[in-house]
Amino acid sequence: MCLAVPGKIIDTEEMDGIRLGRVQFGGITRQACLDFVPEAQIGDYVMVHVGFAISRVDEDEAHRTLELLRSLDLLAGELGPPPETP
Repeated sequence: MCLAVPGKIIDTEEMDGIRLGRVQFGGITRQACLDFVPEAQIGDYVMVHVGFAISRVDEDEAHRTLELLRSLDLLAGELGPPPETP
């Protein structure tokens, strides 16, 4: 099964002509290629599939998608427990 997971871009850099971003997924941060979403900026949410950001999504949609994936237990062991709400 192919799965794209929404995450928030927290930093960007260019390395050897490739635009990379640090993307936060719940409690973890991973590096993703941002070349497919040149309009994406720090603070934006993107859908990431196998290390490549493939589209931008709004924050509400990103949170709904993460909750759905968690409720289906598709992220167990990948992102850790959901963040606690105040």
